[in-house]
Amino acid sequence: MLPRMAIRRAVLFAAGRGTRLGALTEHTPKPLLDVAGAPLIAHIVGGLIEGGLHEFIIVEGYLGEQIAQWCGEFAEANAGVTIHAARQRQLDGTAGAMLAARDLLAGEARFIFGWGDILMDRENYPRFLGAAKQADYDLLLAVNSVDDPWRGAATYVAPDMRVERLVEKPGRGTSTTNWNNAGLFAATPLLFDYIARLEPSSRGELELPQAIAAMIADGRVVRAVEMHGFWSDVGTPEDLEAARAHFKKRQP
Repeated sequence: MLPRMAIRRAVLFAAGRGTRLGALTEHTPKPLLDVAGAPLIAHIVGGLIEGGLHEFIIVEGYLGEQIAQWCGEFAEANAGVTIHAARQRQLDGTAGAMLAARDLLAGEARFIFGWGDILMDRENYPRFLGAAKQADYDLLLAVNSVDDPWRGAATYVAPDMRVERLVEKPGRGTSTTNWNNAGLFAATPLLFDYIARLEPSSRGELELPQAIAAMIADGRVVRAVEMHGFWSDVGTPEDLEAARAHFKKRQP
């Protein structure tokens, strides 16, 4: 049996504007939009707490004072939970968001990170954390099966779930895999070595998927673990309504 690694902290990215949601995010950051009576990000944090995590770093930027206020209120209402708000002063991409949290991860051998606006069914978070406590990877990523992964990142895996290739935002109908990058990861500090090598993308941003692709190309151990059920990046008003209906239905 593989040794189990302690994981104490999770980083969630909550700095973006959520432009596809239009007026819905004009005065409210996307992670704080209501989904079945709670902010979107609260569903993610709650799932990770159920998996055994109690320390969180939320990277904020757009309307960041609202995110920081929510962090304080959530921690106050949930005994034993610590949440730090880390400012991404320049919205320079997801790798830039990761760098904003780096100092707060000092000394951690393993940590969780992901998007603070991608929703999955709650039972997936403990499932992912269980897999993440195994020690045979440099990076672990959650995947979900979809008809066509054009909205996310097509993830090509070997039979043992080792990731062979990651294609960000592939064209519709061009993928030969049904695995989609589900936006939740576990990593070691090695990730920061690859972030340090990044050059800005065509969008002028430091992109985490490029760092992950470089890890794969170098033969680092990048593995995938399957998630089940509902998944959404809540990118559009229609996505938001679908998420609200799904989570309302699942309420006791």
